[in-house]
Amino acid sequence: MTSAVCTLFEGHYHYGVAALVNSLYRNGFRGHIYAGYKGELPSWAGVRREPLFGWENCTTYQAANDLQVHFLPVITKFHLTNYKPDFVIELMTRLEGKIRGIYYFDPDIVVKCRWSFYEEWLTLGVPLVHEITNNDMPATHPVRTMWRELISRNNLEVTNHIQSYINAGFWGISGENMEFAYLYKKFVEISVNEFHMDLNDFTFDLDRTNLFFAKDQDALNIAAMCSRVPLSEYGPEAMDFIHGGKVMSHATGNPKPWKKNYLFSFLKGSPPSLSDRAYWNYANQTIRLYTGLYLTRKQIALKIASFLGRFYKKY
Repeated sequence: MTSAVCTLFEGHYHYGVAALVNSLYRNGFRGHIYAGYKGELPSWAGVRREPLFGWENCTTYQAANDLQVHFLPVITKFHLTNYKPDFVIELMTRLEGKIRGIYYFDPDIVVKCRWSFYEEWLTLGVPLVHEITNNDMPATHPVRTMWRELISRNNLEVTNHIQSYINAGFWGISGENMEFAYLYKKFVEISVNEFHMDLNDFTFDLDRTNLFFAKDQDALNIAAMCSRVPLSEYGPEAMDFIHGGKVMSHATGNPKPWKKNYLFSFLKGSPPSLSDRAYWNYANQTIRLYTGLYLTRKQIALKIASFLGRFYKKY
């Protein structure tokens, strides 16, 4: 059996989904991608609607002969970033016996290396990537100490003495390691029931002294601390947060690459990032979103802003 890929999106993030699909296919992924969404479908998604393993109103887009993207309408009161473990658990349950595992990618990520590496990575445990912001979070960090107390109050124990903070934009799960997804979901629910987090809100109006400052991302980090299944952690270079990685590129922050005016951003002291360049490298391949003229203009602006950024940037 092979593995599947999933993502969650709404609104203009469909531009990121298309680039993710393109990058997966170019790097060797073949099979099925499951895209949960709120709101309207993008125009490129196709019109073939059919129930898929009991999921009503599924729309399937045949991106290539050996690549299908299934658009699944999602109904949840949560912001989609806080719905990740629920979505993965539901997919794994519905696809039981049909796939070896599933990988979740945020819709602002593109894959940069051979897909076979991801399949190999899944055999080592739950694939995880360290964050660049607040990356240094040792076992004695006060918030991590409070997380340990929360874990104990829920009749669990710390099994992994993690030293760095983990980004929730990507993770994978195999059938034998499903415990991790259930723990992740458990601590998302605890953030609501015990700490009154509003999971329909994605703003960061709290500070790092709060146990669920980053909401679902903190829930994932807590789950990693008490998971009894093996983990496999990669440094922040795996998401292009720092130079040296060739695994994937994660366009965190705003504006997203498909929304960014690169010359204007340069004038504000922000030259193009690794993730900006990665997005436009995959923006118009298997799925073609842009005219050739538009793509050329974007690439020229990107090159000019990158060159000028060597001499001026905001620190």
